[in-house]
Amino acid sequence: MSNSSGQPSSSIEYLYTQHHGWLVNWLRHKLANVEQAADLAQDTFTRLLVAERDGKDIAAREPRAFLATIANRLLINQYQRRALEQAYLEALAALPEPQVPSPEDQLVIFQALQAVDSMLSGLPRPVCRAFLLSQVDGLTYAEIAQQMNVTPRTIKRYMAQAFTQCILLADS
Repeated sequence: MSNSSGQPSSSIEYLYTQHHGWLVNWLRHKLANVEQAADLAQDTFTRLLVAERDGKDIAAREPRAFLATIANRLLINQYQRRALEQAYLEALAALPEPQVPSPEDQLVIFQALQAVDSMLSGLPRPVCRAFLLSQVDGLTYAEIAQQMNVTPRTIKRYMAQAFTQCILLADS
């Protein structure tokens, strides 16, 4: 919305009016698909609206670099979701027919996988590795420490960080 002088009344509106076309073109070159580029540009501005609503400062000295960074992150998330979905579908295809979960259960499982993937992607690589060795492989902290060539105390710190991340994401 513009004010009485015709100027945009918010920084998001300014970013949108001044840079939306550029962002769509930039994304179109990356994706080679106009519709996907337009969708991702809209998702970028939606992300900004949510950030502004949550009280985050969205002012940018370099608006195009700022928008490109947000769009790139969304694009990476999209690729990761597709890769996760493909891996899940391949795992389902490998199951014997009687063990295949119902479509409803498949959706619940996939949503849980997405939540775990989101949590893990926010962790530093060694913390993520320690968490997976503990929770998936069932190794003790001492075994993980030996395998990662660190102290058990470091593994305890890694696990505390991972569990904190789990709790924070579960609460959001």
